[in-house]
Amino acid sequence: MQLHFSPSMRSITISSTNGFIDLMKIKVAARHISYRTLFHTILILAFLLPFVFILTALVTLEGVNKCSSFDCLGRRLGPKLLGRVDDSGRLVRDFYKILNEVKTGEIPADLKLPESFEQLVVYMKDNPHDVKTFAFMLRGMMEKFERELRESKFSELMNKHFAASSVPKGIHCMSLRLTDEYSSNAHARKQLPPPELLPLLSDNSHHHFILSTDNILAASVVVTSTVQSSLKPEKIVFHVITDKKTYAGMHSWFALNPANPAIVEVKGIHQFDWLTRENVPVLDALENESGIRNYYHGNHVAGANLSDTSPRKFASKLQARSPKYISLLNHIRIYIPELFPNLDKVVFLDDDVVIQHDLSPLWEIHLEGKVNGAVETCRGEDEWVMSKHFRNYFNFSHHLIAKHLDPDECAWAYGMNIFDLRAWRKTNIRETYHSWLRENLKSNLTMWKLGTLPPALIAFKGHVHPIDPSWHMLGLGYQNNTNIESVKKAAVIHYNGQSKPWLQIGFEHLRPFWTKYVNYSNDFVKNCHILES
Repeated sequence: MQLHFSPSMRSITISSTNGFIDLMKIKVAARHISYRTLFHTILILAFLLPFVFILTALVTLEGVNKCSSFDCLGRRLGPKLLGRVDDSGRLVRDFYKILNEVKTGEIPADLKLPESFEQLVVYMKDNPHDVKTFAFMLRGMMEKFERELRESKFSELMNKHFAASSVPKGIHCMSLRLTDEYSSNAHARKQLPPPELLPLLSDNSHHHFILSTDNILAASVVVTSTVQSSLKPEKIVFHVITDKKTYAGMHSWFALNPANPAIVEVKGIHQFDWLTRENVPVLDALENESGIRNYYHGNHVAGANLSDTSPRKFASKLQARSPKYISLLNHIRIYIPELFPNLDKVVFLDDDVVIQHDLSPLWEIHLEGKVNGAVETCRGEDEWVMSKHFRNYFNFSHHLIAKHLDPDECAWAYGMNIFDLRAWRKTNIRETYHSWLRENLKSNLTMWKLGTLPPALIAFKGHVHPIDPSWHMLGLGYQNNTNIESVKKAAVIHYNGQSKPWLQIGFEHLRPFWTKYVNYSNDFVKNCHILES
C-alpha cells in the first residue's frame, strides 16, 4: 500500500497492487480541514486498511467464485464486519451429521425408490420430505445401482467365458469342409511332406518349430506369419500336432495350401506310438475322472458366493476352468523329447501367437546348459501383464506348496519357448511334472487351478534360461491397453487370454496384427464366412 501527497498538500492518493483497491483519492480543502484532522484521518486509514485487506483475501480464498467488484466484496464482507455468523458452515456440518446417520441406519422398508435422478427430482417436488429421507433415498438408489452393475459385470464375465470356450461357427464350418475334402479329394490326402523331403524332418541343420492345436485357422496364421517373417524360410520345418477329430481337416489345409519353401508335417496324437496310457497315466486320469470333468465342464456359478468375490477374481477363476486345460493336446509339450527323439533343439509355439520377425537367431542363443529358454514375466513396463510371480499361480496355504516353493520367485511364459532337447533328456522334468499333477489331483485341485503352466513352473525349476523380453510380448488377449508401438516391435506377439483375435470378443485394435496373415481369398475361408474385421 502506498500514500502519495500532492505538492500542494491538497490531495492524497492511496494505491494498492493487491487486486482489490486499485486507487483512492482524498481531496483536501485547506479552509475546511486542518492538518491535524488530516493527520488523524490518515492514521485511522492506515490502521483499518490492513484489516480490510486481510478480510478480503480470506473471503476470496474461502469462496467458490472470485469477487471482481466492490459490490460483491461488500456482500461478502458485510456479515463478517458486522459480526454476523455465516450459516453455510453450520449447514454443511449438519448435512455431514445426517449422512453419517444414514450410512449406519437401516433404509425404511416402505421407502419407495425412484428409478432415475429425474424421477427423484419430480418425486421430491411433489412430496416434500426432510433431508434425512432424501439422503436415505439417495443411498438406496446408489446401492441398488451398484448391485445391478455388479450382477451385470458377472453376467458379462460368464458370457465372455462361454464365448472363449466355444468354437466359432466359421471355424467349425471350415474344419468340417476340410474334413470332407480329405475323404473326397486325393490332393488333400497327399503325403506331408513328400517322400523325398522326409529326411529333413529329423535334420538338425534346419529350424524345427512345434505347434500343438486343433484350430486350423490359427495354425495357418502361425505357419504363414513364421514363413513370411523369416530370412531363411527354406530352413523352416513345422511339426503340427493335432487331435484325432481335427487331423483330416488339418492335413487337408496344409496339403492344399503348402507353406513353400518351408516344410510342414501334420501328425495326430493317435499316430504317436509313444503316447500310451502307461506313459501318460496322470493325463489319462485328467481327461476321464468324472470329478475333474465336472469341474471344467460343469456349472461354474453353482455354489459360488459371488457377493464374496471381486469380478477380477471371478474372471481368473473362470479362465482357470477352461476345458482346454484337461486336454492331452495342451499337455503335449511336456513329451517333446520322447515324441521327437532325433531332434536336438526346437522352438515351441502356441496357436495364439503371431510371428513378426525372423526367429532364426533363437537357434544361436546359448542356453548355458539349461533346458528352457523363456521370457520372464515378473518385470516389464506393463505392470499387469509382466508382474507374475509364483504367488500368482499357487495356493501357498497348502503345506506342500509352502514347503517347496518361494512365492516371490519369478514366473516365465509359455507360448514361445526354446527347448534344448539334449539337455532335457538328461533330467527328470517329465517325472516331476507327473508327480505334482498327481498331488494336485489328490488335493482336489487345491494346490493350483490354472492349467499347464503351474506344474511346468515346478518341473522346469532350475532349468530355465531367461531370454530378452523383446522376443515374446504377452497379454494381447486380456490387456486392452496394450501399447501398439511395443506390439509392432515385438518378434512374437501372444494373444494369451480369453479375447482371441478369431473371436468376436477379441480387441478390435489388436486384431489386424493377426488378420493380416489370414488368406481371405481362400475358398474355405470365404465359404465359411470368416470375414476380415
